[in-house]
Amino acid sequence: MKFFLDTANLDEIREAASLGVLDGVTTNPSLMAKEDGDDYPAVLKEICDIVGGPVSAEVVADDSDEMIRQGRTFARLSEHIVVKIPMTPEGMKAVKTLSADDIKTNVTLCFSANQGLVAAKAGATYISPFIGRLDDAGMDGMQVVADLVDIYERYAFTTQVLAASIRHPMHVVEAARLGADVSTMPYKIFQQLFKHPLTDIGIELFNRDWAKVMERRKANVRR
Repeated sequence: MKFFLDTANLDEIREAASLGVLDGVTTNPSLMAKEDGDDYPAVLKEICDIVGGPVSAEVVADDSDEMIRQGRTFARLSEHIVVKIPMTPEGMKAVKTLSADDIKTNVTLCFSANQGLVAAKAGATYISPFIGRLDDAGMDGMQVVADLVDIYERYAFTTQVLAASIRHPMHVVEAARLGADVSTMPYKIFQQLFKHPLTDIGIELFNRDWAKVMERRKANVRR
């Protein structure tokens, strides 16, 4: 499974990239609004330079012609750009055209297997089922992931399942068990993947025991 960071914060992206396990980044207008910078293209290009992998840039338009125009503009920024497009009829027109131009796309705001099937037929590179939002609405977000993985394998679609709206580390585990290709998550969740209380206890114990060894060594030298 690939790990993507769902953020537009450059400091978070640099730190995650330094750990050697970050594969890509997803952004959107809401994430950009949280940051100080207002030059979206410049931020996107810098993210691409840091990550060296897929970076989703979201269009903001209702009609396919404008989505296509924005998508082509984003794609010129870097070979790593993936154009993020909403799951609408106009969006699927844009996906079809951009895919024909060999521009990668990420269909966002997917909440059903039907939507994911349509996106795959349109030629989407990625489909982003929003697990957390489905769970919030009393539905089973992971079932959509499972359905899409099964459908894509059954019909040999190349569209990758990108589990989005990740709310906790177990979402990542569950998505991985179901065969999702990617999980995109906030930086806080990414950090939690590394942590376990028993690991912390083990390190503390080893350090304490090593300190005893060093104290004995010093005592022997003094003798």
